[in-house]
Amino acid sequence: MATTTSTQQQADVRFTQRELDGARILCECLIAEGVQIIFGYPGGVLLPLYHVFSEYPEIRHILVRHEQAAAHAADGYARATNKVGVCMGTSGPGATNLVTGIATAMMDSAPVVALTGQVTRSLIGRDAFQETDITGITLPITKHNWLVMDTADLATTIKKAFHIAGTGRPGPVLVDIPKDVFTSKTYFSGYPAEVKMRGYNPTVFGHARQIKQAAKLINEAQRPVLLVGHGVTTSEAYNELMELAERAEIPVISTLQGLSSFPTAHPLSLGMPGMHGNLHANHAINESDVLIAMGMRFDDRVTGNLKSFARNCKIIHIDIDPAEIGKNVPVHIPIVGDVKKVLQVLNLHVNAAKHTEWLEKITHWRGKDAARRENEMARLGVLPPQFIIKTLGEVLGGEAVITTDVGQHQMYVAQHFNFRKANSLISSGGLGTMGFGLPSAMGAKMALGENVPVWTVTGDGGFQMNMQELATCVQEKINVKIAILNNGVLGMIRQWQQVFYDGRYHSTPITGPDFVKLAEAFGVRAWRVTHRDEVARTIQEANDWDGPALIDFIIPQGENVFPMVPPGGSNLDAITEA
Repeated sequence: MATTTSTQQQADVRFTQRELDGARILCECLIAEGVQIIFGYPGGVLLPLYHVFSEYPEIRHILVRHEQAAAHAADGYARATNKVGVCMGTSGPGATNLVTGIATAMMDSAPVVALTGQVTRSLIGRDAFQETDITGITLPITKHNWLVMDTADLATTIKKAFHIAGTGRPGPVLVDIPKDVFTSKTYFSGYPAEVKMRGYNPTVFGHARQIKQAAKLINEAQRPVLLVGHGVTTSEAYNELMELAERAEIPVISTLQGLSSFPTAHPLSLGMPGMHGNLHANHAINESDVLIAMGMRFDDRVTGNLKSFARNCKIIHIDIDPAEIGKNVPVHIPIVGDVKKVLQVLNLHVNAAKHTEWLEKITHWRGKDAARRENEMARLGVLPPQFIIKTLGEVLGGEAVITTDVGQHQMYVAQHFNFRKANSLISSGGLGTMGFGLPSAMGAKMALGENVPVWTVTGDGGFQMNMQELATCVQEKINVKIAILNNGVLGMIRQWQQVFYDGRYHSTPITGPDFVKLAEAFGVRAWRVTHRDEVARTIQEANDWDGPALIDFIIPQGENVFPMVPPGGSNLDAITEA
């Protein structure tokens, strides 16, 4: 009873308008935003904040081993939930170590608020110890950033930061706070209920006349194709996408970031297009008469040579960011708005339809592609990476969330994992950030809890960039599973050297530690797998293990990812073997 009374008294005091220092005001604001987890690393100018953290048990601080991992973990948390993730670093190197993670979040439209400490106001501009102009550095890789110079501005600034990060096209926002702003006191009258910002009013509903024009074009189409990206996930438009695809019988092609927005095994799913995409997906885009692109930005990895991309069709582009429409590809009907809200209206005007002849043509292309894959799988050695990914999907049965690093293994996941669960792939697509896999899995696991398995698939190169986070997993009891596809080389770069640089393999062989011993040294359960007969059993054992676990899969060194479109080439010119 005494404890309850004490807690109530603390709560009463917490929300009483009163004089507070900046550190406590920041904590009050974060709690008001619903922040429960911060991924961060302390430092000198942040000590006033860490000094008061114990007064706010609602906020759990996850002590990472490198600030880059803090940013990736906040990114993974955000993508898994569509809530704003929060990371934190001190001034100088702590802040700059966040930069790669902030840029990654920017390229993939992930809502992240990065908090950085700054030297005291009187020292700014004097090359003080651990001073950097982090707002200047991050200006081109954030939606917005602030240097807070008055404690009285702190609450309003935090409100604006969360509002911008999580609305419109999601993205990272940085708030830089000098040490003496943390320690100065001001009258705190409560967290603002709302905030208004001149010039920031994202358009979410789409133009009614343009939506009707799009519906008319879709109703008249003979060979329509849906091309879906991450915007479907950020707007959670899964049901609306399914309704449109099935009602109008339109095949669905997913960019890398859109892969888990539509079930892989659905008869209308054609998988991924582009550089390492399915041949039948690229053919379908090329021969479509109407391409409905939504929540995607026509990345060069998707389009290949722009002169040959979708040249026979009319394009409808739905995106919440007007800057993306027409940027890379001319568009016939632009619709600026949130994908979910636009589809809710569009579906009212699209007629039920059958496109039997079109789907039969695609089935023919798909059959040829499937035969190529079967031949590829049959000739592979004792432990092909494609087999590992396919088996991983079968064992996990569609319940897991997968994060990846960047490289060949990322493309094997895109090509061979059976995505059944909406929003179950988290990968660095735009920036292509190695080292993203493990920390993003940590963030996703913290967000999703014990009932959702979270695996990261990584290469031996990418894993070595942030493998120190094994310690974070153990200390913070983050139950992630790690699958390393270990071939002893930087596989994708080696593949490019083989195909496009006359096989001159320079600086691509990479040694690594004994990953099993390394994991065990950190206190992580680990296995090594060298034969395909061991794959399913070991995955199941790791998945069932109560704690972080790692599997070191030893795969062939010279295996390549095919198909592969030469850089600058047409998607129809994909090569299928070296």
